[in-house]
Parts: sequence; structure tokens; C-alpha cells
Amino acid sequence: MPCAIAILGASGYTGAELVRIILTHPEMRITALSADRKAGMAMGSVFPFLRSAHLPVLQRIEDIDFACVDLVFCALPHATSQSIINALPRNVKVIDLSADFRLRDTAAYRKWYGKPHDAPGLQAHAVYGLTEFYREEIRAARLVAGTGCNAAAGQYAISPLLRAGVIDPDEIIINLMAGVSGAGRALKENLLHAEVSEGTNAYALGGTHRHLGEFDQEFSSIVGRPVQIQFTPYLVPMNRGILASCHVQGQGGALHTALATAYKAEPFVHVLPLGAAPSTHDVRGSNHVHVGVVADRQEGRAQVIVALDNLTKGSSGQAIQNANLMLGIRETAGLGFAPMFP
Repeated sequence: MPCAIAILGASGYTGAELVRIILTHPEMRITALSADRKAGMAMGSVFPFLRSAHLPVLQRIEDIDFACVDLVFCALPHATSQSIINALPRNVKVIDLSADFRLRDTAAYRKWYGKPHDAPGLQAHAVYGLTEFYREEIRAARLVAGTGCNAAAGQYAISPLLRAGVIDPDEIIINLMAGVSGAGRALKENLLHAEVSEGTNAYALGGTHRHLGEFDQEFSSIVGRPVQIQFTPYLVPMNRGILASCHVQGQGGALHTALATAYKAEPFVHVLPLGAAPSTHDVRGSNHVHVGVVADRQEGRAQVIVALDNLTKGSSGQAIQNANLMLGIRETAGLGFAPMFP
């Protein structure tokens, strides 16, 4: 019998992406959808592309009967998930797609998000949700914290290289271009079409981007000492997608070998031939990641380039991959769809 799934915050981009994927999942069934401000509405009214789907009516979270739910996807805004997840029955498995449980240290959470954590007991037990690096921990977890989409892209490039010892941890520069959907669905003046189209801009400069907390946590854990990278994100006029260009000190051939070895058995992470560069077009709408290594003209330096879809592998697809593990389902179930092209 399919596992019963509830999605909290179903009226946002990640919520809609979860619905899109689960509709064809062979072992999941959506039994509850929440969107407090749109409670009582049909999902097809909020997202017309879902009009043909047979889905529960949106309702308030407090009206959901969690006794019949196997797993909850929490796609609520940052800082709102903590108290809600803390109040859920302890037998219900949870995947949080916000930033609320990504950082293991409460002081680090307060530093990056400007407030104390409301559920530190839960925070201490949450498993970081980058499937390829925490697979066994996720399989046994009750609460999994989905990663930041930018943080995921950078880690796919850098984490295996740090583990293999083939790059200098103090010489990492990541320039990352992200599509507009990464900023969420709320109305914001700087994200209006006329403000975004026909141009691009850097944002969260000077080490202020919150995903740096994840980079600090994960890279420092691998190396065994503090590691701080340089990171510049750019908003580009595309709906979805991330392209990260990571500049490192290391030999291109050794980097390529380390990445190919790390990902040789991974169903969704693909290392391109040495010298080939990924494109967001080739992973759009899929749970796949493309990784490329290009040697720099300066001896001993190289670029590692990563492309992924921020809404799928960077968020909702990653969450479903993790849910499959938590529920004892084949890890790739429901995620075998090809990228959209053109």
C-alpha cells in the first residue's frame, strides 16, 4: 500500500514541485496539503498546471489528522518550521525543506538567521539531507533537513575533493548563478520581470549569504579544522537552475579522478569527461547533477563546474530521494524522469 504523505506549505514553489513528482511516484500517495492563506482552495486553482490531478483540498495545518500520515514534507518559510515540527507526533517522519534544521550548532543558527532556535532538542538530532554523503544516517532518521540549493551545488563539487586531499582547503572560490525561483514565490519588487530580465546582479556580498553557514559546517567537518570559502552568488534571468563555478588549487586530472571515483555508483550525479562543462539546460526539471572539471591555464589550478535544478535536485527531488530511504523504498523510485529539453 502506498505511503501516506502530507505536504505543509504546498502553495510555494517547492511544495508544487513535490506534488508534481509524487503524482507519478509508485509508492507514495498525497493525503493532505496545507496552505493556511489558501485553505479551502483546490490545488488546481493555486497552480493551474495541476488542474487534472486528483488532490486533497488545501487546509490549515491544525486541521490535518497526522495519525494517518507516514511522512511529512515541511515546505514552510524559514523560522516557521521549528515549532510546527516540534508539535508533530513522534512516530511521523519529517523532511524539512527550510533552513531551520540544517545547522547542527545552535550558535551558528543564531549567527546566520538572527534568532535563537525554537527547538534545539530536535535540531541536535536532525540529519543533514545531502543524500550522497549522509545516506545511511538518512535511512535511520526521523527528521531530515533538506540542504540549501546553493550549498548542495557547491558541496557536490568540493566535498569529495576535500576528502581525497587533492585541493587546498584555503584556496576555494565559488561563483554561483541561480534562477529566480530560488528566491521563493512571495511577491518581491526586485524579482519582478522588469527588474530581473535582460540583466544579472550579484547579491549577499561580503560573506553574508546564509548558505555559507552550511559550507562552513560541512567543509570544516571534513577537514577537521575551520574552512572558510569565498562565495559570490548571482541572480540570473532564468526560472530554475544553478550553475556553480568553483575555482580551486589542484591538478585537473587528479580532481577529475577523485570526483569520478566518489560518484561512480551514484544514480543521479554524473561526472562529465575531463574538459567538458555542464549546462543547466541538460539537467532542467530533473534530479540529476552534472559535474565537470576543466584545467586552468595556470599550472596547478582548475575549475569544477556543477549544474543542477534548484527546485528538483536542490530541494524537492532531493527531499523525495531522502524520503525513499526513510520509508524503505527504492532510493530512485519516482525520480527516473529525464530532464526537460528544450
